[in-house]
Amino acid sequence: MGFENLDTLYYFILFFVAVFAGFIDAIVGGGGLITIPALMACGIPAHLALATNKLQSVFGSFAATLSYFKSTTLPYLAWGIFFTALGAAIGTYSVLFIKDEHLKIIILLFLSLTFLYTALRPNLGKEESEPKIKNIKIFHLIFGLTLGFYDGFLGPGTGSFWIFACVMFLGFNMKKASVNTKILNFTSNVVALIIFLWQYEILWAVGLLMGVGQLLGAFLGSKLVLKTKGNFIKNLFLLVVGATIIKVAWDYFA
Repeated sequence: MGFENLDTLYYFILFFVAVFAGFIDAIVGGGGLITIPALMACGIPAHLALATNKLQSVFGSFAATLSYFKSTTLPYLAWGIFFTALGAAIGTYSVLFIKDEHLKIIILLFLSLTFLYTALRPNLGKEESEPKIKNIKIFHLIFGLTLGFYDGFLGPGTGSFWIFACVMFLGFNMKKASVNTKILNFTSNVVALIIFLWQYEILWAVGLLMGVGQLLGAFLGSKLVLKTKGNFIKNLFLLVVGATIIKVAWDYFA
C-alpha cells in the first residue's frame, strides 16, 4: 500500500498514542476516538485506518479483559458474547455498502443524550440500583446486536456506550460496568478484525506496534480501576463522551 514506510517519527507518535488510548479505553472506553484520528492524520485512508485500528485495539481489549477476568461473571456474559459477535459481523460487513453520514447524526444525538443524562444525575453509577431490564437475554439481545454492530461499523465510543447501558438498564455501578463490559468489547473487536482481514488490507507494522502500546496502556488502566473504588470513572466517562460528541459533530458538520 505504500504506507508501511511511514517516517520513523510517526511510529514513535503512534506508539505513545496507543499507550494513552489503551489506558483510557480500559477504564471508560473511547480509545478509538484517539487512535483513528491519529492514524488518519498520518495520511492513512479512512477504511485502511479503521482496519488497522481494529488490529491494535484487539491487543488493548484483550489486556483489559485478562486483567478483569477474575472479576467478571462469564455465564452471565455468554449471551452478550454471542449477540455482540453477531452484531459486529453484520456491522463490519455493512461498512462495505453503507455510507456513515446518516449514522453519525444518530450517534451524535445518542451521545449527547447519554452525556446530559449522566451529568444531570450526580448519583448515577455510584451505587448499584434496581435493574430496568431484568431478563439478561433481552438486554444482551438488544445491546449486543446494536453495540456490536456499531463497533464493527464505526467503533469509537463503544466501551462508553456499554458502560452506560449496564449502569442505566442493569443497575450496575460504574466500576462493575467497566469491568464486565471489556470482554464484550474484545469480542466485537476480534470479530471485526476477522472480517477486515477477509475484506481489507491491514498495515501490520503499524498495527502491531500500536498493539504493544495498547497492551501497556490497558494493563495500567485496568489495574487502576481494580485498585481504587472507581469514583473517578464517572468524571472520566463524561470527559471521553464529551470529547466524542465534539469529534463526531466536527466530522458531520465540518
